[in-house]
Amino acid sequence: MESQKQIIEHKALDLLDSYSGGNNHILYMKSKKETNKKFYPTRTQAEYVITYYNTKPKVARKWVELDPYFAKKFAEERYLFETPEKVYIEKLLVEKDKSYHIWGKFFEKDCLSEFWVPKSSLIKSQTVDEVNIDYSKYGHRPPLSHQKEAIEKLVGSRRFILADDMGLGKTTSTIIAALETGAKKILIVCPASLKINWEREIANYSDRTCYIAEGKKFSTEADFVIVNYDILKNFHNKEDKENSLLLQSKFELVILDEAHMVSNAQAQRTKLINDFTKNIKRVWLLTGTPMTSRPINYYNLLNIIESPVAQNWMAYAIRYCQGFQFRAGNRKVWNVTGASNLEELRDRTSKQILRRLKENVLDLPDKIITPVYLRTSSKEYKDLMGEYYEWLENKKEESSSLTVQFSKLMKVRKVIANEKVKETIEFVQNIIDQGKKVIIFTNFTDTLQLIHSHFGKESVYLDGSCNKVQRQYAVDQFQENEKIKVFVGNLKAAGVGLTLTAAEVVIMNDLSFVPAEHAQAEDRAYRYGQKNNVLVYYPIFENTIEGVIYDILNNKKKVIGTVMGDELQESGDVVEEILNLINKKM
Repeated sequence: MESQKQIIEHKALDLLDSYSGGNNHILYMKSKKETNKKFYPTRTQAEYVITYYNTKPKVARKWVELDPYFAKKFAEERYLFETPEKVYIEKLLVEKDKSYHIWGKFFEKDCLSEFWVPKSSLIKSQTVDEVNIDYSKYGHRPPLSHQKEAIEKLVGSRRFILADDMGLGKTTSTIIAALETGAKKILIVCPASLKINWEREIANYSDRTCYIAEGKKFSTEADFVIVNYDILKNFHNKEDKENSLLLQSKFELVILDEAHMVSNAQAQRTKLINDFTKNIKRVWLLTGTPMTSRPINYYNLLNIIESPVAQNWMAYAIRYCQGFQFRAGNRKVWNVTGASNLEELRDRTSKQILRRLKENVLDLPDKIITPVYLRTSSKEYKDLMGEYYEWLENKKEESSSLTVQFSKLMKVRKVIANEKVKETIEFVQNIIDQGKKVIIFTNFTDTLQLIHSHFGKESVYLDGSCNKVQRQYAVDQFQENEKIKVFVGNLKAAGVGLTLTAAEVVIMNDLSFVPAEHAQAEDRAYRYGQKNNVLVYYPIFENTIEGVIYDILNNKKKVIGTVMGDELQESGDVVEEILNLINKKM
């Protein structure tokens, strides 16, 4: 072993004699050898000379901002009188996986010297390229002015977070931006309840191929592929990347909708997302909740977009989460539940995130009505509709009565309402996570109780069984108690006469066959005392009678008119029209 050491060190000495490169550290050792006959390199020095003898240093000659955590460590370790904010890099002598060997200095007055710094200590400047977009091609559905800003930020960035408040049209902005990048293959990852909405929105702006992944079915050929978080594991395995359909598809752009769903770094889907997005050219994150509760929940989003502040987890935890270690039994555990230096965190991430609130956007209407399209595979629904059409065909005399038709379809409507509860709950939870209160309307007691039971102490309800005292208690709790986030109401019992302005969001779980009731219900939140824009969402099963009704009324301009508010017709006429349309259409 001793002879091996001598061989390495002698080899280094021989190399020093012939060295003519620009590495100042090696040149220093060469000078020492030439001026001191007793100079003998240490093992570390010898290995450095041998390893980097042929490595050509890169001339930088620039000041680079330092991460505050590492700047403080440098000051402590080097006994500096003040904490440096930047480091001057004359040359990058050597680059390793996690560190740089630098020829530089920390202060203007200092002499140049060599030292190692972690890569994560250097804050890389982030830039957004300026872009010029011809919006005339989108004249059939022109983006609003605030959306144009989002489009241009996205197109000008490789990795970016669009963190606009819900209701500001992040989907529209992102689709136009995606088209403007020229990306040939685009992956959209979103909650299952939003997949059809993405497909429809893409169709509004492009005729490029679009595929919705379901179960284990996937397309590596489509221009746009839409997949929900829950089934990503079916198409990518960290341990078997050769068979990864996500990697085989060679996506040039990945869009993560509701990206706060990957804020938990320990979750399987987060690890999977982190793994396959590493080498994707562009990654955009969309979320109305970039920081769900604490700064630590923001870390993974920043890590995905390669934000400078997320280069080192420990530095981030200490600086922005008041992180500290404590001993739990035989192991050390980090506490990162705190928050600190938030203004600095905002400033340091501002170039890679765009965040606007509804109340700050001037080009929005006061009430925004949006359908959310879903699909059901309910066998019960199909069986009931089969029975209905068989009855309609075979019982001509009995089925001629609209009243009887209406009552026959009541079971179908109940099935639709109950089938939709899972998606409605998922949608509502996302809204609650954004710090907003929600009103949910339904026509059916069973549906109401299912939703109320899920949210438990966070919700109140009001149906026909409630007396005056109970009604007022439910309203007061929703309006005044910060812990109550959800109001679940029967459309008839709670749709009129109440003031529920604590909510910014109204969700119609299921449609009434008396459409005028919707307009009244929407305005429980949209009335005097409301200081915010109101968002109204209609989850619609597009492959059911509900989808047919909604689409036909929308085409007639009666979603905002008859069904939701202005041109109120006699309810009997509307019911007759709807039943006739169902009987002809299906």
